[in-house]
Amino acid sequence: MADLHELTALDLWQELQTGRVSPRELAAHYLDRIERLDPQLGAFVTVTRDRALERAEEVAESVPKTAPLWGLPSGDKDLWQRAGVPTGFGSRAMAGFVPEESDEIVRTLDDAGAVSLGKTNAPEFGLPAYTESLAAPPARNPWDTRLGAGGSSGGAAVAVAAGLLPFAPGSDGGGSIRIPAAACGLVGLKPSRGLVPAGSGIESLAGLVVDGPLARTTADAALLLDGMIAKRPDGTIDHHYTLRAPYDDDGPFLGTAVRGEGRFQLGVMTTSAWDGAYDIEIAPEAMAALEAAVDAFSGMGHGLEETALEPDDSYAPAFRTIWQAGAARIPAEGERLGLLEPLTAWLVERGRSLSARELSEALSALTAYERSFVRQLSSFDAVLTPAMALTPRPVCWYDQEDGERNFAQQVQYTPFTSMLNVTGLPAIVLPVSQTENGLPMGVQLIGRPGGERTLLSLAAQLERRVRWADRRPPVW
Repeated sequence: MADLHELTALDLWQELQTGRVSPRELAAHYLDRIERLDPQLGAFVTVTRDRALERAEEVAESVPKTAPLWGLPSGDKDLWQRAGVPTGFGSRAMAGFVPEESDEIVRTLDDAGAVSLGKTNAPEFGLPAYTESLAAPPARNPWDTRLGAGGSSGGAAVAVAAGLLPFAPGSDGGGSIRIPAAACGLVGLKPSRGLVPAGSGIESLAGLVVDGPLARTTADAALLLDGMIAKRPDGTIDHHYTLRAPYDDDGPFLGTAVRGEGRFQLGVMTTSAWDGAYDIEIAPEAMAALEAAVDAFSGMGHGLEETALEPDDSYAPAFRTIWQAGAARIPAEGERLGLLEPLTAWLVERGRSLSARELSEALSALTAYERSFVRQLSSFDAVLTPAMALTPRPVCWYDQEDGERNFAQQVQYTPFTSMLNVTGLPAIVLPVSQTENGLPMGVQLIGRPGGERTLLSLAAQLERRVRWADRRPPVW
């Protein structure tokens, strides 16, 4: 039998269900790998070994095996609070903070039977698209540790790509699941706004931030997504807390991902919402990945048609305003302000200086953009774009002192992600090809509102053609 970390999460779930491996044995295997490999990777900021082993025994003894994530190891993003476990929010300003209560997403994962092994690395308050805070070592790309892992779910992506976790939950407010998935060669799914009750986007400013899965395979991503959707004791979904009810009669998303059926009409797009405000150049490696996906989908019988977004000068200033306004709520006053990193401090200062009128105008502009975007792409079942415009970025590539330049760098690497947070549409990043140096390059599929099933079907079909799960980074 292969080592446990070689198996997919779905395979591991089956091993657990049959009793060939116990939750404690599985947790111990991954904890040993974390102890051995993570010092060079920076996937975790806190490892809760004793607590994890106790939790694994608790799952085995008292959690029904019907729980969708029964006994599977996971990790909490360090932006999420777990009672009794240090939560740093990637910031020196929060050093020593130990919450008394757990966040809803943490409780949801527990209810689903998952076993948390600790806190995965995240940048300061999740604001940047890279995971390189001053509070912890950087999250390094398992394919080349001189490179970053992206962010803000960078630690989660490193853990999955390096075989330190079978899958991991993340959150995405401007690309924070999809960016590290692309950098680390993973499947990363940003659900529709409202699908995951514990991380629906409803409570976040402009509805940007939603929770979703990172995984090595499409089926594993769907398995974790099912576990992240809160259920009543009778197994039904509580739609009172969601904007939509896309969990329909077709059953769990896992079934859709396993079947991978259907033929669809796809748009192919290389324009983004940022084109009029910044100089966006798509690297040859990114175009090669897009072309490989186009060839694969065409060969499978899908319809493909080139499309482009209408220019819209309102998007860039409105999104910048919301990004700054979101930082205004950071709990840092007085001496704590001096502990913030330069980029965060710049964002906080800008955000707190905004007027109510400026914020209202930005929100109105993004609402109008959402309607326009959905209208423009409504003739397609899904739209294909590059995942990132550039290859994975080196550690310390981003300017840490000049906020304006830093923002521009983030946009130039990730121009295709934030517009899906604004519009609330589902999107999935898929690892398609590799560069001459062996770095993963991917594509993004954008779905219609509530269109996760179409995305998972397309992803499964592409995965069968490309077989990306067979690739392993050097640290594996």
